[in-house]
Amino acid sequence: MSFQAYIDNIKAKTGKTPADFKKLAEKKGFITGGKINPVIKATEITNWLKTDFDLGHGHAMAIYATFKGKTK
Repeated sequence: MSFQAYIDNIKAKTGKTPADFKKLAEKKGFITGGKINPVIKATEITNWLKTDFDLGHGHAMAIYATFKGKTK
């Protein structure tokens, strides 16, 4: 599955785009100043995405990758 397919599936399942998730992550303190907070581990973010949005591991990692700047 391509990266874009992951993003498309996440949007279909949750109704949220990577930008929407980034805004939510900022509110939770996972992202500050447009970057991932250095004291936050990837597991904390992926666990949040899995728990709150019922994403699988691969899909949660795709969103995490967008937080790190991946777009394709």
